[in-house]
Amino acid sequence: MFERFSSGYYLGELYVEPHDGERAVIQRADHEHVNEQLYADGKGVERLDAPLVMKVGGGHIPVGGDDDVPSGTLAIPQEIADETLPDRRNVLLADADRAETLLRWEGWEPHVNA
Repeated sequence: MFERFSSGYYLGELYVEPHDGERAVIQRADHEHVNEQLYADGKGVERLDAPLVMKVGGGHIPVGGDDDVPSGTLAIPQEIADETLPDRRNVLLADADRAETLLRWEGWEPHVNA
């Protein structure tokens, strides 16, 4: 789904569409798979519900999982969607270190086990 793009990001192509929710989401199974493959360090119990951090357009957004979103789709809140959506787009996914930094700026503790 995502391939290494640079030292801090992976690149993938997703169908991006607006939705009425308050946060950005992808299909829960996709979210858990990407979280496990790219964010888990393999040293213990990992949170597979930790937000992924994606860069869409000019901004970073935390992305959760939702069973109602089709696989390969990123649903973003209406307020940050632009008039070109829905559309297939290249999406950058922050790697684990960059995601942790970005989430900490927002006050989230990504490596605290629940």
